[in-house]
Amino acid sequence: MSQQRFPSDTVKEPHSVSLKVLRLSQPSLVAQYPVQAPLSSSLASPLSVPASLAYKDGQNGDDINPEPFLISPILNLPPSFGSAYVGETFRCTLCANNDVLEPSSEPAGDPHPSQTPPAGIKKTIRDVRIEAEMKTPGSGATVKLQLSPTNDEPAEKDADLGSGDTLQRIVSFDLKEEGNHVLAVTVSYYEATETSGRTRTFRKLYQFICKSSLIVRTKPGVLSQGRAGRRWVLEAQLENCGEDVVQLERVGLDLEPGLTGLDCNWVATGTSRPVLHPGEVEQVCFVLSETGEVVESQDGRVLFGVLGIGWRGEMGNRGFISTGKLGTRYG
Repeated sequence: MSQQRFPSDTVKEPHSVSLKVLRLSQPSLVAQYPVQAPLSSSLASPLSVPASLAYKDGQNGDDINPEPFLISPILNLPPSFGSAYVGETFRCTLCANNDVLEPSSEPAGDPHPSQTPPAGIKKTIRDVRIEAEMKTPGSGATVKLQLSPTNDEPAEKDADLGSGDTLQRIVSFDLKEEGNHVLAVTVSYYEATETSGRTRTFRKLYQFICKSSLIVRTKPGVLSQGRAGRRWVLEAQLENCGEDVVQLERVGLDLEPGLTGLDCNWVATGTSRPVLHPGEVEQVCFVLSETGEVVESQDGRVLFGVLGIGWRGEMGNRGFISTGKLGTRYG
C-alpha cells in the first residue's frame, strides 16, 4: 500500500505523534509435500526422509496421518500488504503513537533532540483523535468511515497519551469496486507545555488497488413460449480469478415481480458446495417461468433480477458480490 504525505499545518518541526497503519488479514494454510530418498541414497530406508510434518514423524519415521493429508500444522502470515479483492472486507488497524520522550536531565548529547524536550520542560499530549475516509474509483467524494475501538471505550472519545502510549482504532470497509482506493487518515492532538499549548493536525494518504475476485459471465435464453407463459434459462459461469482457494457458499437469484425460478445447482441437487482453485470455473443454471406481468426495461428487455454470489476463503473469511439487473431481449 503506497503512502503519500501532505503537510496539514505551517509548523515545520516534527510531530510529537506518529501514525502506523497495518492491514488485518487472515493467515494461509501451508501445504507440504513428502519426497522419498533416491534409490541411490546411502540411507538404510528410502522412506526415512520425511519432507512434511503432516506425513512423518521426524524421529522414528512413523506415519502421523494414515490418510494422505498435505496440510501441515503451520500457518503462513502474509509477508506484505497482499492483494485486496472485490467482495471482501478491508480492515486496518490505525495506531497513533506518542513519540515524545521524558524530559532529559542531560543538557546535550541526546540522540533524538527533536523528540526530547529540553531539560526541565515537560510536554504533554492530550485530546488525540483519529479519523478515516475512503475514496473509491466510482465516486469523486470521500466516504467517512466508522472506527471501532480495541476496548470498551467509545471510538469517538479523544485520548490523552503518556510518553510511549498508543491510541488504536480499527477501520472496516466493504470493497465493491475495482481500481484504485485511497484511505485517508487524519490525526489531531493538543500539544502542551507548562507555558504554552497548540492544536496540531496531520493527514496521510494510503493508496491500494482492488482487484476482481470472481468473474461472472451470464447467458440468458428462451426455453419455451406458450399459453401458460414464457420460460427462460439463465446460465452463469463463475471463474475464480483470485490467488486463494474459495468455496462457494451461496448463489442466488433475487427475482423481479412476475417471475418464479427453479434453482438447478448444488442446493437443489443435494451435492457438496463447489470448491474453486485459482483459475477454475463453476457453471450454475436457473430456470425462470412467467407467472404474471413481468418487468421490462426502457430498451425492451425482460428483467430477471440480481444474481448474488457468496463464498468463504481457506480461513473462513467471507466474500460477496452481486451483479446488476440481468435480463434478455428475446421472448
